[in-house]
Formats: sequence, C-alpha cells, structure tokens
Amino acid sequence: MEPISFGSSELLDYPVSIRIINLEGDETPHLYSTLLKRPDLRHIGSNLSPHSDLHVTVQVWAGSKPLTVPVQTSYKAFRNERRWNEWLTLPIPYKSLPINSYLAITIWDLSPTGGKQAQGHAIPFGGTTLPLFDQDNQLQKGRQKCLVHRHKQADGNDNTTTPSSTEKKKSGSKKESSTLVDKETEELERLEKLFKKHEMNEIPRVEWLDQLVFRETERRGLKAARSSIKSLQRQSTINVTKDGSQNNTTNLGANDQLMPGPSKFMLNVELPRFDFPVVFADHEYPSPPVSSFQHLSASQSNIIMKPPPEVSYGPGINGPDSAGHGMSGRLVSIYDPEVGARDNPAESKHRRLVRSQHRHGILDKDLRPNAKVRDELNTIMSYSPTHTLLPEEKDLVWKFRYHLTKDKRALTKFVKSVNWQDQSESKQAIQVLSKWTDIDVDDALELLGPTFDNRAVRAYAVDRLRKADDHELLLYLLQLVQALKFEHISTDSSQAAVRASSLANFLISRAVENFTLGNYFYWYLGVEYDDKSNDQGEEVRTMYAKVQYDFMKELEERPGGRETRTTIRRQAELVTVLSKISAEIQASNESVARKVEKAKSFLADPKNEVLSIDPPIPIPLDPSVMVAGVIPEETRVFKSSLSPIMVTFRTTSGSKYPILFKTGDDLRQDQLVIQIITLMDQLLQKENLDLKLTPYKILATSTTAGASQFIPSQTFAAISYKYRANPALAYLKQHNPDERAYLGVRKETLDTFVKSCAGYCVITYILGVGDRHLDNLLLTPDGHFFHADFGFILGRDPKPFAPAVKLSKEMADAMGGSNPPSEQYLQFKQYCFLAFAALRKSSNLILNLFSLMVHANIPDIKIEPDKAVFKVKERFHLELNEEDAIRHLDGIMEDSLNGIMPVVIDRLHDWVQAFRP
Repeated sequence: MEPISFGSSELLDYPVSIRIINLEGDETPHLYSTLLKRPDLRHIGSNLSPHSDLHVTVQVWAGSKPLTVPVQTSYKAFRNERRWNEWLTLPIPYKSLPINSYLAITIWDLSPTGGKQAQGHAIPFGGTTLPLFDQDNQLQKGRQKCLVHRHKQADGNDNTTTPSSTEKKKSGSKKESSTLVDKETEELERLEKLFKKHEMNEIPRVEWLDQLVFRETERRGLKAARSSIKSLQRQSTINVTKDGSQNNTTNLGANDQLMPGPSKFMLNVELPRFDFPVVFADHEYPSPPVSSFQHLSASQSNIIMKPPPEVSYGPGINGPDSAGHGMSGRLVSIYDPEVGARDNPAESKHRRLVRSQHRHGILDKDLRPNAKVRDELNTIMSYSPTHTLLPEEKDLVWKFRYHLTKDKRALTKFVKSVNWQDQSESKQAIQVLSKWTDIDVDDALELLGPTFDNRAVRAYAVDRLRKADDHELLLYLLQLVQALKFEHISTDSSQAAVRASSLANFLISRAVENFTLGNYFYWYLGVEYDDKSNDQGEEVRTMYAKVQYDFMKELEERPGGRETRTTIRRQAELVTVLSKISAEIQASNESVARKVEKAKSFLADPKNEVLSIDPPIPIPLDPSVMVAGVIPEETRVFKSSLSPIMVTFRTTSGSKYPILFKTGDDLRQDQLVIQIITLMDQLLQKENLDLKLTPYKILATSTTAGASQFIPSQTFAAISYKYRANPALAYLKQHNPDERAYLGVRKETLDTFVKSCAGYCVITYILGVGDRHLDNLLLTPDGHFFHADFGFILGRDPKPFAPAVKLSKEMADAMGGSNPPSEQYLQFKQYCFLAFAALRKSSNLILNLFSLMVHANIPDIKIEPDKAVFKVKERFHLELNEEDAIRHLDGIMEDSLNGIMPVVIDRLHDWVQAFRP
C-alpha cells in the first residue's frame, strides 16, 4: 500500500480565507411599466442595471449558529461584469473549525425603500451556503462555483435552504423523466472539474491551447446561461398551465413581487490551496472532572481505585495496540464520571445530618463513651497509619472528639475524620487541635505526609517537632526535606519561602543554629534540586532551590554565618574535585594498577588543593570530623564497573578517615536504608538492646555521585576463600584468640558477632533487602557483622526463590552450629525475637517515614509507590499478636538456614564472579 501524505485541521493555525471572484448569470428583467407602478421595485439597483453595484458578506457558521462576525468586500464600481477578485480573511483559524462548518455568503443589493430581510438600505440580492469540509471530511480547496438563491440571505444552518449546489434527484417516475436535460450545462460542469485539476497542476499546461479553451468555455457559458433562462421560462409556463388558473394566480402573487421570471446566478469563489489534503481532526480536550461533587482532600478520601477492566478479544482479533501475542493492548480505559464521587449521596446526606447534631459541641464536651463504644474507639486507635477509616468510624471519632483529646494516639484519626471542605466543621476542628495532648513524633510525621494538606494541621505537627532536640531531628531530616514537597511554598522570587511554609521556616531556623543539621540540610536540598528526571517536576526543583537560597540568606544574617557559608562552599569545591577524579578514573580503560597511579598523582597535585586543606574543614559525609588533607599513598581503586575510589583523609586529631567516592550511581536508596538502620539502632537502644550495629555514613552529593564511609572489613566471600573450614569463626579466632573462651574466641568479640548478626537479620527482613550474597556480607576484625550494597529493597531481588532472611550456614557455624543448636545460636535467635518485638512497637514511625519517601524518586519505591508502605507493613505482621509474629519469623529463619536455594544462589554467584574479567 502506497503511503498517503495529509495534514490534520487541528494543526492548521491559519485564518480561514476566501476569494470572491465574480458573479455570473442572468435573469428576465422587469417590464418598464411594472417599475413605474411599483416604486419598491423601481429603486432596487439590480432592477435598473445588469451591472449595478453589489457587495458580498461572508460569515462562518456551525451547528446552526454563527461563529464569527460577517466580513464584507470593499466597494467596487462595475462596468461590464460584476467582478470583485478580493480575498477576505475571517477571524477564526482552521484548527478551531468543527466538522459541520459552513461559509454563509450573501450578496447585497441597495434600495432606499428597504424591504424583506433588509439591513438598512441593503437588501439580499441572493445567498449561498458553502460547506468547508466535503463528504470525505477533507477541507475544500480551489475554485468553487456556488449557486445563488435569489432574494434570500444565506442562513448557514445545518439543513440550509441556500445550498451552494443542488443534488440531482434520481427517480423512475414518468413525470420527472419527461423533464428536459440540459446537455450543455452538464458539459460545462465537466469542464469545471477539469479546470480544477488544471489549477492543481494535475493536467499539463499548454499556454496557446489553454487560452483557446478558456475563451471557448466562456462563450459557451454565456450561451448556456441564456438558454437556461429560456428553458426555465418554458418550464414555468408549462407548470402554470397544468396547475390551473387559481394556483397560477397565487404563485404570481407570491413571486411577482421581486422576480419577473426565472433567474440563475452562480458566484465564483476560491479557497486556499495546500500542498497536501487537510483532513478534519477534532481537538482532544482534557477529560472532564471525574465527579460533579467537590473532592475531599486526600486525607478524607475513602476511594479505593479499582484496576481497569480487562477485555479479552475473540480468536484472531487483536486489541488496538496488540501485536497478536500476550496481553498488551487488551486493556480498555473506560471513563466513569462517578468514579471519584465521595460516596453514596444518601449516606453523605445522612452523615451531614448526624454531624449537624454535634456541630457546635455544646453537648459533645460532656459526652462519655460506654464500655462497648470505648472498645470500638480503642480498636480505631490501634489502626496503623495506612488503615482507611470507615464512614461510621469517622462519625464515632467526631462524636467523642472532646473525650479523645486526652489520647495522643487519637489525633491522626480525628484529623482523618474531619470534612475539611466544610468551613464550619474545619474551623471547629482547628479549635479542638489546640486542646489536644502532646502527640508522639511518629504521629507528627504522619501529619506532614501527602495525605494532609490543611495548613493548620501541618503547622500543629511542626510545633510538635520543635520539642525534639537536634539529635532526634537529624534522624528524620531526610524525610522532612521530602515533606517540603507537600507544603504550599511559593516559588515567586519576591516572596520568601519561610513565610509560606511553617515546616520550611522551622527547618531553616534549626539548620542555621546547628552546623551538623545545616550541613545535611544543604546537601539534601542540593540533591533534590539536581534531580532533573521526569518524575521531579520543574516547580519542585525551583521550590528546593528557593528553600536553599532562603537558608543561605538566613545563615548570612546570623553571627558567624558568613564563615559557615564559606565552609559549605569549600565543602562543595572538595566534592567537585573528588567527582572530577572519580569520573576520569571511571571513563579510563586502563588497568586497575594504572588507575590507582593516576588517582594518586591527581590527589598529590597541589593545584587541586586537596593534598593540604588549610584551614581544615568538616567533611560533608560526617561534619564531626575535621579533615586537613588527603593521604595519596593510601588511595585505592576497586575492581568494579563504576571503579569507586578510596580516598583517605588526614584529620586534625591525627587519625585517618577513609571514604569511598563513586560516580555514575544514585546513592539515595542506600542513603535511605542506612538512615533507617541508624533510626532502628536508636530505637533498639532505647529498649536497652544494643545489637552492635554498624550504620556507616553515606551521603549522596548529587543524583549520580556520592560518598560512603569505608569500614575496614572482609567480605564473607573473601573469608571463605581464605579459610575453608568454618571460615567466619577462623577469621574471628585469628584476630581475637582466647583459648580459655568458648570456641577459642574472645567472649566480647563473639558476643558482638552474635548481636550484630541478629540485628541485621531482622532489619534486612523488615526492609526487604534483596540480592544478598557472600560479597555484600562483611565482617570486621572485632566481630562487627554488617551488610552493604542496598540496590534491592522492599522484597525485590534479581535472583529467583531468594530467602526472605539472609542467614547463611557460615554465620550459624561461627556461633557454634544450629544442629544441634549451640548456646550462642539460641542466644542469637533470642536477640532476633527481642529486636523484632521492639521494632514492631515503633512500626507507625517507620511506616510514616516510608510514606514521606514515596515521592523521593528512590528506584525501588518508584516502581510501585502506592505499595511501598504496605510492603514494609507486611513484614511487621501487625495483624498477628506478638507471640504469633515471633513464631512466624522463627519459621522464616529456619527455612533460610536449612533451604537448598540459598546455597545454590551463593554458589552461582561465586561462579559468575570467578568468570568476570
């Protein structure tokens, strides 16, 4: 099939135009005696001269309604013929034309006495209505010959009475078959079609022959017009004779007013020509609102969106985008205008009536629940942050809101129960908030999430955060920076962001007072501004830049603020130098040894100003460490696709601080996991459970670069390669020997190993850390066990049948074995159960932190953002009591230790690593 080139009308941003060429035709003139008797006919210009002055108006119509004002031709003084030859431009582009658009063209005559359809001294000479799109929905172009309906104004309606052409009726009746066919007219119509093709260069041009044809056609046209008039006169006479004298009298009375006899006029016009056919294409308007109801805020919505219906086509029938295989293209989107309705209108009316009884709170202040209602309220209070309240539960919380002000757990449930679209109800709810007892930090974080958009509620949550010290605030700073996306912060340069957001004001005020907070606050904001992905809108990036600007501006106004800002600038320069080194090393195709030498020479070059840093500056990764320069001799480049480099800094205290710097990788996911591990470590220590965790520092300096603290350690893969029998225990025994202790290892070292194994087993299970193998399980000489490389979280794993908990045989053997279970292995399981139970108590805090990270552009969260929080919630098993949840965890650990697939996965990974160049 040959390709077809065409354009669509919706893309044609060009005004509608038409060229009025000339008027052809003739009619039987009035008798002079008639004009003397009829002054209303005597003063009409066309009755006095066949070439009287006329003007033309054109107007666009659609749907029987005018779309534009009429446009008129200029004055022309005619002599031999009525020829305007003038282009008219109408005030509407082609892209705005509907499919049923018409050009209503009216020719106006002059008469000082007026008449029917007169507009001042102008009366209709005749009218014609020309459709802009033909039967094939193509835009008409070129010359058009339009039939003029005498003494009628063009109406422009869809069922117009003044069409530009008359369709020939085909009928087999004898009466119509007896009508004489004007062969000359048919020949002229055929020639007219050929002229159009000639104009479009579809017929070769021959100048001398074309001139002959044009003159002959014009002569035949004039002759056909005269013969047509005579033919119409004869036909009219026959009709009058057949119809009888009575009908004849009636017809004459109606028609002889303006028309002495038949007439036939044709108006020649020309439409613009385009290189390709223009096909009508309607403009795609955005979908109308889902519901006519006013939408509730996200915190009030009970809508659970259902998946789109799946439509399976019959055999041999493919969907719109289906290639014939699979299910692609078989989902059909169906628009339902009621899908976003709040709920049943009757139920909504019922709740408004119920709440109207408790709107003003006069009697509500003394309401006290009975035992049954108290149990129902306690059940509601125990719901997790992801639970959606039922309408009846919301009404119950609203009814006993004054009683619940003493329960700090009830505040978030109360906020979810308020209809914030009701001004009276929202005003009273804000008054009740001020009487509520102090809430926990986890509830305050929930109120800063994306589901709460009321300014007063968010300001209340910020007031609670003001009571947190800097150390506690640092634990949540990463999420609070994300919460700025849900604030109403103006990006207008004339308005300070601190005035528009209580959260931004709070974070800036605390960051300028504490350098550690200010350090991380600056880098967190910078990374979000650096995110130029499609998921991060330009308005969000501008907002973060505005907050960062206000932070630096506020910093300068504080005593010593200029020095602090200079320190942050020097930190950024240091990171720039490290990024440049890392990028060059990564792009190099040289050997590892050559890359190491290149990195050392780069760092030792005084021009880069990293060999000696004077005055010393706090390193961005850990502001508590002051660095005075680098030690080039201890630089390393690791064998990896990204070639991370290890840079060792010299601190002011005389110690060394090694870091890993890497470009080409987004470390924000690893940064989040380490932050959650740090938080969990703090929560466990509050429960007097120190599991010797190693939450090393990690900081993303951009979306493609970052640094992490280097912990001197060995991977389990390297230990297993060096020590064949019970490798982990042999490694610990070598560095911490004690013949008198159990298993020949110092008791403190073995205890550290057991506790850290328990902590990381539970934490990685809750976070769903995947891709666990012996190369990312590390062990320090003093017994600290920890995980690295968190490229897969929330249950994602590149390997099939991966265990939910990474508990390898090497780990159990180092504790004395699991079959039969040794004393240390039993102690290990006890630590796991205690840690799991303790973290379950703080599940709301952890879930709220993840809910704030839903829009953080974290890779594994971005895949299914609506399910990220639920994936973490599933690991807590909040639907079970503590005993059943621990028993479930015990079963998962035993399956991981005794399963065959974990061993197979580790062996396959070893083989892949062995064959890697």
